[in-house]
Amino acid sequence: MRVSVVGSGTATATERERARNLGRLLARRDHVVVCGGLGGVMEAVCRGADAAGGETIGILPTADPDDANPYVDTAIATGMAHARNAMVVMNGDAVVAVGGSAGTLSELGFAGVFDRPVAGLDTHDVPGVEPVATPEAAVDYVESPH
Repeated sequence: MRVSVVGSGTATATERERARNLGRLLARRDHVVVCGGLGGVMEAVCRGADAAGGETIGILPTADPDDANPYVDTAIATGMAHARNAMVVMNGDAVVAVGGSAGTLSELGFAGVFDRPVAGLDTHDVPGVEPVATPEAAVDYVESPH
């Protein structure tokens, strides 16, 4: 399955570590990581997936695929700025949010619109987001039937 991972481009050290662990777990369980393709949580989850031999897709806000972080396997340039957030969510079967601010909040809104299950690691407390304590719990949640 494809799992969209959303979170801050300016992540804390804790958020980056959680995202790396999440990426490793997703790859080990044969999931493809979809993200916004830039830094912070996005780079960390791709780095973790890459280290475990997983596949990563970055849906970029810019028009230049070279803007992707070095751990993105497939960079999709959109030139759409934050409007690309809908595409990040739409291209996953489920969503995991790690921290985040306003951009992440918009992605959580799109997850509700597109009826995607969402696990949240220290993210916004909004309807439809299942709070979880660990990357393992996040992967277990998105893999469970909904």
